[in-house]
Amino acid sequence: MIKILANDGIHPKGQELLEASGCKVDTVKIPQADLPKELPTYDVIIVRSATKVRKELIDQCPNLKVIARAGVGLDNIDVDYAKSKGIAIYNTPGASSNAVAELVFGHFLTLSRFLQDANRQMPTNGDKTFKDLKKSYSKGSELKGKTLGIIGFGQIGTETVKKGLGLGMKIIAFDPYVETKDVELEFFDGSKKTFEIKTSTMDEVLEQSDFISLHVPSLGQPLINKEEFDQMKDGVILVNASRGGIINEVDLIDALDSGKVMGCGLDVFMNEPTPKQSLLQHAKMSLTPHTGASTKEAQTNIGVELATKILAHFK
Repeated sequence: MIKILANDGIHPKGQELLEASGCKVDTVKIPQADLPKELPTYDVIIVRSATKVRKELIDQCPNLKVIARAGVGLDNIDVDYAKSKGIAIYNTPGASSNAVAELVFGHFLTLSRFLQDANRQMPTNGDKTFKDLKKSYSKGSELKGKTLGIIGFGQIGTETVKKGLGLGMKIIAFDPYVETKDVELEFFDGSKKTFEIKTSTMDEVLEQSDFISLHVPSLGQPLINKEEFDQMKDGVILVNASRGGIINEVDLIDALDSGKVMGCGLDVFMNEPTPKQSLLQHAKMSLTPHTGASTKEAQTNIGVELATKILAHFK
C-alpha cells in the first residue's frame, strides 16, 4: 500500500481518487520539527508552501519516492537534491493559473478606481464627506486601451494576458525563455481567437506599460528595485502575485510616496506571514494574504491534478 502524507492538506476530490486506488492518505498536520521522525514511513509527501522539504529531511527519508507540491513554486523543496536521490517532483502549474490571473485583475481594477481607499473611507466618513470623497476618486483610469506589461510569460502570465486581451488592453511581455507565444481566447459561445504575442525586453516592458504584473519564481533577491521603478511610467500600477521578495519593498514605498507608482497590489510579501505595517497601512496598496490560488475551483483542480500525477507515477 502506498502511504501518502498530505501535510498541508489536499482537496477531498484528490483524496478520494487516491484512496479509491488503494492509497492510504493521512491529512493530520505534522509539525516541521517532527517530520524527520514521522516522514520515513511514507512513500509520498504532499506540501504547499508551509512545509519545507530540504536536503537534511530528504536524507532521513530513504523510502520517500514522490514530493508533490500543491501549487506552482518549488522554492520550499530542494528539487535538484531530491531528484539526485531518485525522488520524483510534481507540482500543479496549470491548476490555479486562472485563479491567480483573476486576482491580479482584481487588484488592477481596485487600484485604478481607488476602491482600496474608498472601502476604508466610506464606512466611516461616507455619510459626512460624500461629495469630497466623490471628488477625490474622480480621476480613475480605465483598463481598455492601456498597455499591460507581463514579466514572466509562463502559464499564469499567459492567463493574465488573456484577461488583458479580453478587456481590450495592448500586451507587452518579457520572458528570457520565450520569444513568441500563441495565446488562445475561448468565448462563451465556444468560438476562439488566437493572438500571437512576441516578447520584448525587460526595459521595454518597464518603460511602456501602464499596468505591470509579475509572474516569476523566487530569485533570492529583488527583481524590481529603485532603478526599475525609475524606468517605469509615472502613475504606473503594479501587481505581484508570484513570490514575496520580487519587489524591494523599501523602494516600493518610496515610489508610492513620490507618485511614480499610482498603486501596488500585493498578494505576497518579503517576510510572510508578518508583512511590514508600512505596506499594510499605505493608502495606495491593495492587499491580499497570499490567496492567489484560493478559489474552490482552483483547489479542486490542484487536488485532482496531484492525485492523477501521483497515481500515474506508481503505475
